[in-house]
Amino acid sequence: MNMELNHTHDANTRSWLESANAPGTDFPIQNLPFGVFRRKGSSEAFRGGVAIGDQVIDLAAIAQAGAVSGPAAQAVNACTGDALNDFLALGPTAWRALRHALFDLLKTGASGPGMNALRASLVPQAEVEHRVPTRIGDYTDFYTSIHHARNVGRVMRPDDPLTPNFQWLPIAYHGRASSVVISGTPFHRPMGQAMPPGAAAPVYGACKRLDYELEMGFYVGPGNAMGEPIPMAQAEQHIFGMCLLNDWSARDHQFWEMAPLGPFLGKNFCTTVSPWIVTLEALAPYRVPFSHPADEPQPLAYLDSPANAERGGVDVQLEVRLEAREHRERGIAPDRLSATSFRHQYWTIAQMLTQHTVGGCNLQPGDLLGTGTISGPTQAEAGAIVELSVGGTKDVPLPGIGSQRRFLEDGDTVILRGWCEKPGAARIGFGESRGEVLPAVG
Repeated sequence: MNMELNHTHDANTRSWLESANAPGTDFPIQNLPFGVFRRKGSSEAFRGGVAIGDQVIDLAAIAQAGAVSGPAAQAVNACTGDALNDFLALGPTAWRALRHALFDLLKTGASGPGMNALRASLVPQAEVEHRVPTRIGDYTDFYTSIHHARNVGRVMRPDDPLTPNFQWLPIAYHGRASSVVISGTPFHRPMGQAMPPGAAAPVYGACKRLDYELEMGFYVGPGNAMGEPIPMAQAEQHIFGMCLLNDWSARDHQFWEMAPLGPFLGKNFCTTVSPWIVTLEALAPYRVPFSHPADEPQPLAYLDSPANAERGGVDVQLEVRLEAREHRERGIAPDRLSATSFRHQYWTIAQMLTQHTVGGCNLQPGDLLGTGTISGPTQAEAGAIVELSVGGTKDVPLPGIGSQRRFLEDGDTVILRGWCEKPGAARIGFGESRGEVLPAVG
């Protein structure tokens, strides 16, 4: 259902809101991503919103005005609170009904009370602030880029970089939901233990090898009962949409503590998500075939389906930029560190969700799943600075300010951006995920 093309994907459709038609906008009428907002500095309640051009549709105002009817009315009423969990729980039929109703009210030629109510509900994006769009009951982060796994594996295990299980299942660890924050939220450099090279005992102190991870996240819609796995054929009916995600990583702490268990303090201090969730329906034009190379292990039957092979991938263009304190002081644009595409990921979002539930784990509406670092096949497509700097042994240039990095410094801001574009389809974007490193406390 989420893969089907329909009239909302027509690249020729325009909106009466001119900013939605601007070349390069992230938020044309073909996108309509969902988030939670209020006016900056106000005491207003947070409520659901949809991005269109340079504006936000206030869904609480739409609901109060009765601007939509039928299934769309039930859906918009579920968006009036400070989180979108109730809306996500309704499932694809409700999601589609509301998105299509808003599309019809926004397109050129729309008229009537509903269109007037929508026009009156608009709030400039420049005047709003956001919060994490759902109440995240659980957050799981996967590890599904074979290029990233090999690059980091060579740093940790030069003779055996890829673990034997990587090509057989989507690997993951349970993250910390309480430290997932919205884009623009600064965080402090974490404290912890690390084992310096050649030392006989660990030391305690501020992280010296702070890193970012270019990831995407996806939000769970309807959940599943405990003990009832979600099969591949149904997996995408349980996925509402995708966002940008930065899984900040304290590499010195992480590499020391990951024996024998997975990440703990090296990951739990902050995870940054972008404000807007781009729906799977909006991403339909950018679905691409998925397969493993013929000479590599093929997915086991429970992780395979014809639909996943045909269009399981998503071609999202991604980039990482670094804005140091010197960039801001000198008014210089951030330096681009790398760029890649989500289509290179070794496992699809459907496979990740199915693997998560195969043992009987019960997902809940609003849960967040991270895709793991997204790296492409070339060095210029690496999704983390530990890869670009080859474990901190090489400088990563910042030509804009004539400087370099091997890991992140205090005052650095990392900006992730993502968009989809191809001939014959409307360009749609995700906005950005932005976070600044503050000095350690402790």
